[in-house]
Amino acid sequence: MESSQKSGIGLKVGLGILLVLFLGTAFYASKLYSDKQETEKVLISEKQQVMKDLSNMAKDYDAAIAEGERTNQDLIDARERIQNLMDSLKVSQNSVNSLWRYRKKYLALQEEMEILLEENDRLKVENELLAVSLDSTQVQLKERTMFTDSLLVQNTELANVVEDAAALQTVGLKGLGVIERRSGKQIPTERARRSDKIKICFTVAKNALTEAGDKELYVQVIDPKNNVLGSNGQVQFDDQVLNYSLISRFNYENRNLDICEYISASDESKFEEGRYRVNVFNDKELISASEFVLK
Repeated sequence: MESSQKSGIGLKVGLGILLVLFLGTAFYASKLYSDKQETEKVLISEKQQVMKDLSNMAKDYDAAIAEGERTNQDLIDARERIQNLMDSLKVSQNSVNSLWRYRKKYLALQEEMEILLEENDRLKVENELLAVSLDSTQVQLKERTMFTDSLLVQNTELANVVEDAAALQTVGLKGLGVIERRSGKQIPTERARRSDKIKICFTVAKNALTEAGDKELYVQVIDPKNNVLGSNGQVQFDDQVLNYSLISRFNYENRNLDICEYISASDESKFEEGRYRVNVFNDKELISASEFVLK
């Protein structure tokens, strides 16, 4: 009887110990689960924070890249590294080691970003200074170009003045009919039918600016019927054609030079009665004009 009582007491004690162990195990398991859930929440929160920090960093790079007038490849490469890290973080496990690894990479990228953005700001300042300097240089170049153009215009005008001043000029231009004897003697006449030749005389004026040497002038004699007498040759000056009666060639020595030229009547007919016009050209420029009448 006594043995049976001791057995019952031992069983109760054993059951009590088992119950205590079970309750302790259940409490510990519950505690572990609770700690795991809490840890999971913390890891998810930390992961989201790292993702947010990386996203803000990417936006800073986007703004820096957009502000630049020229492509900065270093900024673009750094922005791509951030995007790759964000893509990797999205699919990573929620573990302390994994999160710590990504946090270290973020810190390294943050340090790199500070250096790159500081360098980018320095380049922007240099570019702005360069742009200001370039604008100043362009203004100076424009002013110099305007000054050069002004000098060119003045030099051209001066050259034209000198050229005009150095051009040959004639004075005392006159025309008349002459009868030519066999002896060579010439008798002036106003009679068209009696005139053997038309005599054109003028004086090439002295001009110290004109270079001495062989010269030539074009003489044009137009009869009452508007015909060009003499050789009626042609000479082209740009878009202008000049019909001339003869070319007067002479040696000019920078002093007054009297010149007379002759136009003979054609074998078929005598000179027409009426008003004759005489023009003298230096190249295409008319330098002297006169008229006379044959009756």
